[in-house]
Amino acid sequence: MSTPKLDQLLVAASDSEASDLHLIVGVPPAYRVNGEIILADSDALTGEDTAEMVEGLLNEPQRRKFEEAWELCVSIRHPDAGRIRATFYRHNGFPEMSLRFCGERIPSREYLGLPERVDELARKPNGLILITGATGAGKTTTLNYMLDLINSERRCKIVTIEDPVEFVHSNKKAIVVQQEVLTDVRSFNSAFHHVLRQDPDVIVVGEIRDHEAVATALTAAETGHLVLATLHSPSVAQSLERIIGVFEGSMQKQIILQLANSLQGIIAQDLLPAVDRNRRVLAYELLLANGAVRNLIRENQLHQLENVVQMSRKEGMVLMDNCLNDLYLKCLITYDVATSRAKHPENFARGRA
Repeated sequence: MSTPKLDQLLVAASDSEASDLHLIVGVPPAYRVNGEIILADSDALTGEDTAEMVEGLLNEPQRRKFEEAWELCVSIRHPDAGRIRATFYRHNGFPEMSLRFCGERIPSREYLGLPERVDELARKPNGLILITGATGAGKTTTLNYMLDLINSERRCKIVTIEDPVEFVHSNKKAIVVQQEVLTDVRSFNSAFHHVLRQDPDVIVVGEIRDHEAVATALTAAETGHLVLATLHSPSVAQSLERIIGVFEGSMQKQIILQLANSLQGIIAQDLLPAVDRNRRVLAYELLLANGAVRNLIRENQLHQLENVVQMSRKEGMVLMDNCLNDLYLKCLITYDVATSRAKHPENFARGRA
């Protein structure tokens, strides 16, 4: 599969250490490098160009699916660029695509900038762990780092449900079964329901998307499984509000109790441009479910979580503003970047770094 022109673009993207390649009609090929879009020094793509490249990447079942649904997300292995998450869509009547490069290895915790408490969370025997943040915040990388740690240390069975699979894990101490939507299972929710029958110890969910997935994840976490999942939400408190808010009445009360009992921790992430603009730096907020946190969830007093996190720094909890301030004082990010992402920018004093 693939075409010579696409092969050249993929190799160029790999050489420039791009995280993504965007192929859009009327625009030159666009690379995302350190969070910024950079246009290639070449002609704008035509509709025929993108149609030919889409045709070259997809197999026959995938082509039919794309023709029916007009959108598709699959994983592809390219001989030069490695594993790619390819998202296909239509724009002004033409097919276009966004390609995310997955990488071939799991970076270390130190390289990623994650706190040591993340390792402790991954070693929990059961419960729910959430990794949250906007698109492109590194959630999938953190999720796969934790999965790899469990795989390296624990004799267990890990089942993942992904759309699509981005990192491929070989069996270490654990047995890892990675299921891809539309390749191994027909739908995300049906796979999530059936995963409990596969005798897993650890369940990894690419993304919690609706109330059905939330309910299943909490039930699994309550019944002795460790569940790791991602969620599109910018902060710890908003993650909990989003989960609780999709339910009403008596069902909401049940979910609140399940969440209070089963939650182990939440890490909310953001990737920020470094001072030298040559890389990105991880900023995070970390909640660990201690007694005070569980009581606030049980009472649905989520607006008080910030105070509990602030008072629990010795336990390893971190507010996003405190993390941003630390990164600024270490000269890893600029004052403007820190204050633009802070909840309370007035607490930052220019020039303290």
